Amino acid sequence: MSQSPKSPASVNEPVNPPTEDSRDLAMQFAQQLSVAGSGANTPKVSPSVAKDYALLRDPSYHNKRVEAIRQKKGYIIDMDGVIYHGTKLLPGAKELVDFLHRNNKRFLFLTNNSAPTPRELQQKLHRLGIDVTEDHFFTAGQATAEFLKTQMPEGGTVYTIGEPGLAYALYDKGFFMNDHNPDYVVLGEGSTYNYENLTKAVQLVQKGSKLVATNLDVENLDSKGNKIPSCGAFAACVEVITKTKAFYCGKPSALIMRYAQRVLGLSRAETCIIGDRMDTDIAAGISSEIDPVLVLSGVTAMEDLSQFAYRPYVILGGVYEIPSDDKKHTISPDEMEDASRRASFL
Repeated sequence: MSQSPKSPASVNEPVNPPTEDSRDLAMQFAQQLSVAGSGANTPKVSPSVAKDYALLRDPSYHNKRVEAIRQKKGYIIDMDGVIYHGTKLLPGAKELVDFLHRNNKRFLFLTNNSAPTPRELQQKLHRLGIDVTEDHFFTAGQATAEFLKTQMPEGGTVYTIGEPGLAYALYDKGFFMNDHNPDYVVLGEGSTYNYENLTKAVQLVQKGSKLVATNLDVENLDSKGNKIPSCGAFAACVEVITKTKAFYCGKPSALIMRYAQRVLGLSRAETCIIGDRMDTDIAAGISSEIDPVLVLSGVTAMEDLSQFAYRPYVILGGVYEIPSDDKKHTISPDEMEDASRRASFL
């Protein structure tokens, strides 16, 4: 997807690094949108829609809130649509990571994609020119394994449909594969779904295995920007047939946000989440009381916001708006230690 918030079909359009002031770029985004009320022939809009646009356009709201985000000590960051699209690094992604490192911030890349391992995600960012350590990544697969460990500390058995990243996370927490009488049926992301394994999942749930899914997303985008079924769609299939309800561990669940907070060691007030999806990233921030930042570099366009009863804390054209050279954003080791100590009592 290019810099402007177009339809998903444009994800393969080339993107160029910004050369103008980030505020000007944000204004370009706003001007390219069909903003109701901006011309003589445009209809009036509700106050709610006007407030949505104010989070992007109005300097009084926008600049103040961007500055508040820069002051945060911890950042939970979605990846696809925020940092990259496929094999294309999005504008400002490297500068954002440099800003976080330079100012002693803590950050965690949090993805609903259960297919890759943290090491694979680390290697992907390395190929794109961003170097971070493996412990900066956390997936919905890991969140699912963490949840199962709380339910069965002694470990157990699972029947899984998904990719190696999910299987490795489950093995790491003491869960082993069983396609006869497992404790859980676990559904994740991946292209391995077929009639046979979905039928197996249905039959195992009917026999008493508990149904768990890594994430609610019913659709995703392929490398060409076409919609493809995601974990939530397959889980819905099993739910309908078995008349059971899956437990979802990924965003927008506050559970995965709690795990992310635990990794960061910071309180909700010291943390923000940056994402491109209203129904997962922004909803996760709302449900966990962590300031949510929406970027328009992914699947959400401004006109989509009217579909939701909640809104982000601030709306950015992309993560390129966050980096700043002002040294006032630097967190000293003592300040970070104090913040971690306060979080330990929450």
